[in-house]
Amino acid sequence: QLGSLIICNGYKDEAYIRMALLGQKMGKTVVLVVEKMEELDPIVAVSRSMGVKPILGVRVKLWSKADGKWAASGGENAKFGLGTAELLDLAKRLAKAELADCFQLLHFHIGSQVPDIFTVKKAVQEASRYYAKLYKMGFPIRWFDVGGGLGVDYDGSRSKSDSSKNYSLQEYANDVVYHVAEVSNGEGVPHPEIISESGRAIVAHHSVLVVEAFGRVTKGRTLENITYGEKEHDFVRELLELRDRLDSSGKLEAWHDAKEIKEAAQSMFNIGILELEDKAKVESLYWEISQAVVRDFGDRTMVPEEIRQLDENLSDQYLCNFSVFQSLIDHWALKQLFPIVPLQGLERAPEREARLVDITCDSDGQVDHFIDPEAQRDTLPLHLPTSVGGGPYHLGFFLMGAYQDIMGDMHNLFGRVNEVHVFLDPDEENGYYIEEVIEGTSIASVLDMVQYDEKALVRSVKKQIDSAIQDDRLKPSEGMRLLAEYSNGLRDQTYLSF
Repeated sequence: QLGSLIICNGYKDEAYIRMALLGQKMGKTVVLVVEKMEELDPIVAVSRSMGVKPILGVRVKLWSKADGKWAASGGENAKFGLGTAELLDLAKRLAKAELADCFQLLHFHIGSQVPDIFTVKKAVQEASRYYAKLYKMGFPIRWFDVGGGLGVDYDGSRSKSDSSKNYSLQEYANDVVYHVAEVSNGEGVPHPEIISESGRAIVAHHSVLVVEAFGRVTKGRTLENITYGEKEHDFVRELLELRDRLDSSGKLEAWHDAKEIKEAAQSMFNIGILELEDKAKVESLYWEISQAVVRDFGDRTMVPEEIRQLDENLSDQYLCNFSVFQSLIDHWALKQLFPIVPLQGLERAPEREARLVDITCDSDGQVDHFIDPEAQRDTLPLHLPTSVGGGPYHLGFFLMGAYQDIMGDMHNLFGRVNEVHVFLDPDEENGYYIEEVIEGTSIASVLDMVQYDEKALVRSVKKQIDSAIQDDRLKPSEGMRLLAEYSNGLRDQTYLSF
């Protein structure tokens, strides 16, 4: 749309500059934001060669710096922006080139997901002072770009934690407008037009990732139909005695003894003097005792750290049909918290505590930090799939926004997931309609990215099948069936299908 404001951030080469100026020639309002001093000369040169007077913005490095996981985006050591001395140098060069009237936007960015409103207040005050001083120097700055930083309350705490914010949208807007107006009035300069680049706050709520938990791994699983005789190994006999007198003795002391026995049994097994069946019985009894001890401490306010760790070790691992590296990269890289809840069985109390593991071969492919009303937790309460109908058990990952999908990588060659665009519409029978379904990445397309051609792969397999048929290792009909199955499999998606 003509007149719409287009702001061009980031480092720029000549092609980038030319494209922006072409947009300006088409009637669009395109602002080239100078991120470093070296960009000014090529912008001036290209604009003169094209006969276009550029609209310029400048990103300034503020002294004010945010807290949180993305604090390095701002402050004096930020990757982008000009310091005060550089800003004055640029101003002189613009005036000398008779381009002072091109400087129309002042931009700053103190980091994504700013948790504390006082950081916003200080940054806006500082940037407003830059605006006022530059305006009084003769630069007709029109736009005051506060950048990003408007946070999302991922954990619902309304606090200064990295995954929350201690302010509302209205308070944020009030403070930005108030401090810009206060400084402008005090300096006697016009109020600028305030714009923002609050990407996270705008897009976080638009997407949810739905993942199927298709299995679970339990650490405390005991042997089924186990029987104990009179001539058990000493380790087994001692553990049986500990288990049977748990109610009458100190449970923590009993667990210490059980742990010592388990470690001794492992040492004996390693040197070949403990049988496999005895080792299995030792482990089974150890986990049984451990579960009883954890249950005993469950309702207490003061829990020893070793019992907390034991409780975590006893938690299940739910196997989930997704890749953390493709769909939840910020959790892996920054331990970013996202609201995660089961989408079924919400009328029932969860029975298990679990961590979520993906289907990659990487041990980092897990979700092990979750939101809690009081503090971050290492496990998530989940249902036994059999208790909610026994069918597929789905989990919802909320407030995903756009970043996770864009930044996700192809680790283990797991590609994009299926995408469904859903629009709310009160005129529809169900209150919504599905506009589009975009299928996830196929195996063939992922292999093509790493230089494995689909047709070449099929030809290679066909050659091997033909050889097997000639050697009477395969019947022709079976060979053709296998080839068709392989070819069709390449068109399947990269995730498991149940």
